[in-house]
Amino acid sequence: MKFGKFEIFSLSDGTFKLDGGAMFGIVPKVLWEKKETPDEKNRITCGLNPLLIRTGNRNILVDTGIGDKWDKKHYEIYGINKDKNLAKSLSELNISPSDIDIVINTHLHFDHAGGNTVISEGGKIIPAFPKAKYFIQRGEWDDALNAGERTRGSYLRENFLPLMEHKRVEFLYDDETVEEGIRVMKTPGHNRHHQSVLIESEGGKAFYLADLVPTISHLPITWGMGYDLFPEESIEMKKKILNQALAKKWLLIFEHDIRARMGYLKIVNGKMEIEKEE
Repeated sequence: MKFGKFEIFSLSDGTFKLDGGAMFGIVPKVLWEKKETPDEKNRITCGLNPLLIRTGNRNILVDTGIGDKWDKKHYEIYGINKDKNLAKSLSELNISPSDIDIVINTHLHFDHAGGNTVISEGGKIIPAFPKAKYFIQRGEWDDALNAGERTRGSYLRENFLPLMEHKRVEFLYDDETVEEGIRVMKTPGHNRHHQSVLIESEGGKAFYLADLVPTISHLPITWGMGYDLFPEESIEMKKKILNQALAKKWLLIFEHDIRARMGYLKIVNGKMEIEKEE
């Protein structure tokens, strides 16, 4: 869609499945299953929706999906469906990997950074976007390298170490402007150095939420994920961002929803709901 002087596109790297209980933490199943229907293994289907921003001067990609480096076992564990992947989404817009100038990683979990790298014809793992600089919070990089027992499974080194080997990494240290009108904002809670992306153009603002609010089912302030390392911080950050979005009419962009990629908040019967933007 046209957004001010920019164009923004919610892309697809397919879908995958995660345990519904883990996705909703302390929220009882009797409540969350009214919004998300689990399969026979109690998993819900999650979208993998990276964002492309075309500024006129730069092609900027926010997150890269789950990638294509998985074996059969993990395809089955996570119910990965690749009827569409990131490369195909980009090709439909006549964009090749070498046309991407900047990649912003909201964080380095495998479902957000899996498409950072690909396996070359020679069998080596290399950056998927050879000319791009990858913008990553330095604290997140350090946490990924020194992951503890709880978080180790979320960080796969093949998704980020080759970026450093090829000198493709640009570290961020707080809220920073990446390009005119494109700003990262630290939104801790899911993990310590999680960042979201604020897009500003011609008076309008759009906000890529990443795992701060992964789906529209997570709009209620206390409906967080079991994956959130700092749930109290996540609640406070959600309040801050969603209240701003409601008051100032920000376009919200969801990374894991399969029904509503983006839309505007509204209050219905005292509850926040999303008005989808087609």
